[in-house]
Amino acid sequence: MELTVAVSAPYRLWARAVGPVDAPPLLLVMGANANAATWPPALVDRLATRHRVIVYDHRDTGRSTWAFDEHPYDVADLAADAVAVLDAAGVDRAHVVGMSMGGVLVQLLALDHPGRLLSATAFCTAALGAGLAGGPDAPPLPPPDPRLLQLWEHFTDERDREAELDWRVAHWRILNGDVTPFDPAAFRAMEEACMDHAGTHRNAAAHARAGQHGLERGTELGRVRVPFLVVEAPEDPINPPPHASYLAGLIPSAKLVTVGGMGHALAPAVLEPLADAVLAHTGAVAPARVGASPPAGPVQL
Repeated sequence: MELTVAVSAPYRLWARAVGPVDAPPLLLVMGANANAATWPPALVDRLATRHRVIVYDHRDTGRSTWAFDEHPYDVADLAADAVAVLDAAGVDRAHVVGMSMGGVLVQLLALDHPGRLLSATAFCTAALGAGLAGGPDAPPLPPPDPRLLQLWEHFTDERDREAELDWRVAHWRILNGDVTPFDPAAFRAMEEACMDHAGTHRNAAAHARAGQHGLERGTELGRVRVPFLVVEAPEDPINPPPHASYLAGLIPSAKLVTVGGMGHALAPAVLEPLADAVLAHTGAVAPARVGASPPAGPVQL
């Protein structure tokens, strides 16, 4: 099932649901500047053995509306988009899993929309008010790898499709970390799928330019009661240890699990232990109410 989800004008989001229609819903929230095709099919399929899995394209990615230059927004606005996707799918409450910026959005959902969450999972992410989601009062946690900072200076350079593929694979090579074997062919194929899904090799880098207002809320995480899983990726070059344990320490309901060798990338070798951790977490929570209401407003394709 595919959906078009109307959010803040003029933005409309593309979304897709797979898996048994009567299974507890699980929403996957991707990171910055990445579309839904970044989620490995093997991971989606594994989660879909027990869940109705919903993926979607953020604004300015994939098949969703690209309009940041004319209609800018804050990163925090993307959390409301996730709620709109649940509404469009007719989902009352869902398990929500976020990677990188998606993990930041999951924290905002746990604060502002706890009644819509059965559980929350965040990985490869920073706590609100820390790291890339921090501000002048951010705690002294390790910064991103200097190799990434150097590469990011060329994020929006003009490149043809092949040069863009080369740049993205080089990016993933660093993001993968230095422990888990890196398969350049697999990541190149994933990025080709992302480009085909979007219909362009261009990356607007809108989320890197979006406002940071509303992200310095780390002190509020102490009131989160949603069952919360924090997955530590020990080789993450953006949010290295102790970022994950710092986040888990802010949330009373949080459990911390480590996936050995994992970096800031969904390499084939980490998919099974990551899926195991997520499914163990969601399986410990009471089933969701599915089909609570039909989609209202957005157009079903």
